[in-house]
Amino acid sequence: MTFEGMFLGGGDEVGRLGLLLKGRERRILFDYGMTATSPPKYPIPCPPVDTMFLTHSHLDHCGMIPWLTARYDIPIVSTGVSREIGALLMEDSIKVGASEGYPEMYQSTDVKIARKKFDDIMYGDTTTSGDLQIKAHSAGHIPGATMFEIVDDKTTLVTGDLHTLDTRLVLGAKPVKCDNLVMESTYSGRNHPPRLKTEYDLLKKVEQVVQRGGLAIIPSFAVGRTQELMLLLKDSRFDFWLDGMGKTVNGIYLDFPEFLRSAKRLRQALNKTNVVRNGRARGRAVKGEVILTTSGMLDGGPVLSYVEAIRQDAKSAILLTGYQVEGSNGRKLLETGMMDFQGVSERVQCEVMKFDFSAHAGHNELLEFAKACEPERIVLMHGDDREILAGDLRARGFEVLLPKNGEKFQL
Repeated sequence: MTFEGMFLGGGDEVGRLGLLLKGRERRILFDYGMTATSPPKYPIPCPPVDTMFLTHSHLDHCGMIPWLTARYDIPIVSTGVSREIGALLMEDSIKVGASEGYPEMYQSTDVKIARKKFDDIMYGDTTTSGDLQIKAHSAGHIPGATMFEIVDDKTTLVTGDLHTLDTRLVLGAKPVKCDNLVMESTYSGRNHPPRLKTEYDLLKKVEQVVQRGGLAIIPSFAVGRTQELMLLLKDSRFDFWLDGMGKTVNGIYLDFPEFLRSAKRLRQALNKTNVVRNGRARGRAVKGEVILTTSGMLDGGPVLSYVEAIRQDAKSAILLTGYQVEGSNGRKLLETGMMDFQGVSERVQCEVMKFDFSAHAGHNELLEFAKACEPERIVLMHGDDREILAGDLRARGFEVLLPKNGEKFQL
């Protein structure tokens, strides 16, 4: 079957992904998200579709589902853990939007309606949309992240966000033979340092901070990054605390152990973690050694009160472990040494370092994955510097398409 494709968002950019594919009789949508910048960025309004497939629960892939299901009575196919985490993040986006004064794209009632539209799928299972058969594979990005393979006379694989290396939290994605490969390209032109070296460097820095009498604050994304860092810290001798949304995510992940590399190890990490449950515990955490807390980009949540407590203490440190989006408080801190606290820009005098714990495949890993899939045609998406990866793929004999948002292409 031939498909006409179009990106409603996330084609020539990282974020707000939405991929529309039109076949003979079916219109299917992969992801429909928003980019949580200031102000937020939304995808092109989606026309009527028959089925939506959600690759994973990050807001830039799921954040506009309630808008979609408020307009169209369609099923949303995803893993159960992506459904639960997605609903949590959608609800949170409403609160964040209200606090920052942005227009309301949907309400809590819309999230509840959306949640009822989900059909769960497991890795290795096949579902249908009309005469199309779609098979689910692990994408290795976070627990529940899914690649979808459209099985027809020509097969098409849509990766969503992709990670091919095993981490402490999940196993990496395996290549799937296909005719068409629609692949993310977030780290086109960039490779990650070896993960074990990154883990060692972070633990070494924490040790330095603790030995000099400081507090190490590790801002971490609630979904995926917090749990990976807990698994790292559980084998250390540090006294560490956890605050923020990651507490809720831990419980959801343990409800879906089949999507974890080891639910047993995550439970062990949780047993070793001091969990902040009230103001008194927050005061104790500040006197401890390490705090894991949201938000990962310093734009809200408990992290701001913790940073306020140590920002003038040269012995303490803020250790960033995730990508800092342009316009975020974290990016401002890295570039200027300043942060916004309740609308006031203040100098941060404690140490600041960034460590690469990315859950995306690097440039060389994307190349190897694409080669192993042996496609006839590759469409690169979810990247703002796709040309570098496209050049290397073309040099290896692949046909590569780089459609922009709103631009039609053929598969």
